[in-house]
Amino acid sequence: MNQLEQLKKFTAVVADTGDFENIRQFAPQDATTNPSLIYKATSNTDYTPLLDKSVTDLRNSGVPRDQLIRDIVDDLLTLFGVKILEIVPGRVSTEVDARLSFDTPATIEKARKIIGLYERRNVPRERILIKIASTWEGIQAAKELQKEDINCNLTLLFSLPQAIIGAEAGAKLISPFVGRIYDWFKAKTGKDYRGAEDPGVQSVRTIYDYYKKFDYPTEVMGASFRNTSQILALAGCDLLTISPELMEELSKSEAPVERQLCVEDAKASDAKKISLDEKGFRWMLNEDAMAGDKLSEGIRKFTEDIYKLEALVEKKLG
Repeated sequence: MNQLEQLKKFTAVVADTGDFENIRQFAPQDATTNPSLIYKATSNTDYTPLLDKSVTDLRNSGVPRDQLIRDIVDDLLTLFGVKILEIVPGRVSTEVDARLSFDTPATIEKARKIIGLYERRNVPRERILIKIASTWEGIQAAKELQKEDINCNLTLLFSLPQAIIGAEAGAKLISPFVGRIYDWFKAKTGKDYRGAEDPGVQSVRTIYDYYKKFDYPTEVMGASFRNTSQILALAGCDLLTISPELMEELSKSEAPVERQLCVEDAKASDAKKISLDEKGFRWMLNEDAMAGDKLSEGIRKFTEDIYKLEALVEKKLG
């Protein structure tokens, strides 16, 4: 078996793309999207009909133009999700507007709207993960949404305090960003980390051990990989979301893949239980320069791509 096939024995593989053909090619369990991926896909003429459909369906809805543009973007995100769910057997993640990252009520409202759009297209909510930035406000929104059986994927997660509060909130899944952690440390030190020595890999391992030792049901999905050594060093994690380029690289190698993370080892780890309130969370996040930098940067970058999507819609509207 190739490395991708071997990895699937230990870990649920998730496609990190909005490209349907790539998803078909590698047969993942789930798929994740974000504004950057959808913008990239929509820029491909193969996917222009999806944008055209959203614009045509909503053009005459009678709402103010700014609201119309936002409505079309939300509709487009769910159209992509519906098409993806025709390919994967599991779930798709759809992201809440990053501009709402510090607004709990607005995040809840947007998540309900996205779920409603899916349900009107006969997609059950258990097949949807709503992606929300792992700010304090975002995590509190996830806490309320989980009570309504709206499953949440806490994204832009770079630190243990974010993971702890997310698990305490009952989030269905978290997405620690391995590659962006790696990027920060590489820029600071000039060192090219590989495998188990990678700070991003170490962060996910710490979170995984903490969750399994203290029996949190929240799933851990490593994300944002830069190379296959990061992926292979996390074999055994609940899920890993991987770009088509790295899935292809894994599929071309038949080198052995060994489990690196397991519940038994996590139970035996020296992880200590940490209790956090809002003040403690904000302090720990503030003390972690990498996590604070990358969280803020990630929100800005996703916001930039939302603006790009809206500009694309505005152009279509004429």
